[in-house]
Formats: sequence, structure tokens, C-alpha cells
Amino acid sequence: MAFSTSFSRPIVPFNTKSFQPFSPSLYFLKPLDQNVPLMSYKRSCGCMGINCSSSEVGPPSDPVNGRVLLKVSGEALAGDQEQNIDPKVTMAIAREVAAVTRLGIEVAIVVGGGNIFRGASWAGSSGLDRSSADYIGMLATVMNAIFLQATMESIGIPTRVQTAFRMSEVAEPYIRRRAIRHLEKGRVVIFAAGTGNPFFTTDTAAALRCAEINAEVMLKATNVDGVYSDNPRHNPNATLLETITYQDVMSRDLSVMDMTAITLCHENKIPVVVFNLNEPGNISKAIIGERVGTLIGGM
Repeated sequence: MAFSTSFSRPIVPFNTKSFQPFSPSLYFLKPLDQNVPLMSYKRSCGCMGINCSSSEVGPPSDPVNGRVLLKVSGEALAGDQEQNIDPKVTMAIAREVAAVTRLGIEVAIVVGGGNIFRGASWAGSSGLDRSSADYIGMLATVMNAIFLQATMESIGIPTRVQTAFRMSEVAEPYIRRRAIRHLEKGRVVIFAAGTGNPFFTTDTAAALRCAEINAEVMLKATNVDGVYSDNPRHNPNATLLETITYQDVMSRDLSVMDMTAITLCHENKIPVVVFNLNEPGNISKAIIGERVGTLIGGM
């Protein structure tokens, strides 16, 4: 019996060049057989994302990335609804991830938990210490991960949830080699429970997992279009930055990510793309390497 030993691979430099525009006429690659060239077919679709009723939507078949890590904030999962999780948002994420996995791109996801509970905000309330509050926040990320897993599997995407601490009844424990093997087999892996330690954000967990699995880029899906020169809520003249260095993010104290996460990305040369999750098609564009939002450190 033959066993694969390809648990890691070299990191390929992230290509920061723009690609051809994203067309409503979408192409897909579908392998008919391992020994037969990939065949493509064309289908017309007028939208992509939350308003699209079909699960067979996707990007042009010219991906530049082989393995990516997508960070989805808890607030983004809530959408504009009053409930903690908006099913339309999770379905939109699932459909776009499904489209790019058909191209052979390996996708890992880290989810936040701020839509349910944010430890830093609750620490000190009702006698709740910071460590306990952070652990509750980690449990919130597991709820989001299980919900997203169920949504993805409902449209045929094989998905595994791995948690930073053991919750064997609902998820696998995080094991780096097992996670990489899942990705190599075409499964989506959702990392939950942050780093498993209090005082660390899920952005830091995303940077850590990105480095561990040798992902080529970290994609941070948020409710904003990217990184601005100033706070656009207070300064109407603030402009969206297409590119920015790690050093500028740190020296200007921009609130795109916490300093621990930015430092991890800087030290491990991980480019970060910050983009708006609510713009239809942005997830798949970011995953295949099209320019969306703001690129940090990839110049």
C-alpha cells in the first residue's frame, strides 16, 4: 500500500498583478477523468453571491493561488440581520468557495466569534475575568464553524472542522498534518477556537494557521472595502489604499488587524488581502488572485 508523504510544500510567491475582469459569463473546469484533459463549459449568470439562487457560480479558470486561508469575521457572518448568523451570508460564502475548489484551489477558513460573544468586550463584566471571557469567545467560533460546515456540506463541499482544543463530539482536534492532508484531498478545513489560548485574537489565529499550513496568502473578509488612509467615518476625504506595507500598518497603527497578527504575517512573509465580504464575487476573486480590496505586504 502506498502512502503520501507530501504534507508540506514550498510557499509560492503571491502574484500581485491584476487579472482579466470578472465576467458575468463564468467558466468552470470539471475533471472527467484523471487521464483526460480538463473540460470547460460556459454558463451565463447575472449575479454572484447572496442574491444568486444557483450553487454553480464561480470565477474565471485562471487561478494564481494553490492554497489560501480565508479569515471570516464573526460580524461579517451576522450580515445586516438581528440574529447572530445570517444563513444568506454563509450560503454565499459556501457557493463562492465551491466554485474555486472546482479549480483545484485548496481553501482553509478561520472564523471569528464576535457576532455571538467578544471576550475583550465582556471582560470585567459580572466578575468575568479576561481568560474566561476569551474561552467563551473561542466557543462562539466553534458555533460559527459548525454552522458554516453544515452550509457547505449541504451543497456538496466536503468540509472538516478542527478546533484548537478538544471537542471530539463535534469536531476534530487541530493536527497540522491532518489538516494539510484534508486540503490535499480537496476538502475545506475550518479552523475554530482561535489559537486555543486567551489574549490572542482570531486574526492572530488566522496568521498562525496560514504559516503552519504553508498557505500562499491570507484573505481577510470584513464589512469594509479594505484599508483606508484614515477612518472614513470621521474623514470624508479618506481614500482606499490598493497596497500598503506591513511597516506602514504598524507605524500608523491602522486597525485592520492587531499587531500580533501583522507581526506574524510580516515575519513569515505572508501577504494579506483585506476586502469586503458583502460585495458579490469578492471571495472568489480574492481566492483566485484577482485584485480586490487592499493588499498588505505583497509588493
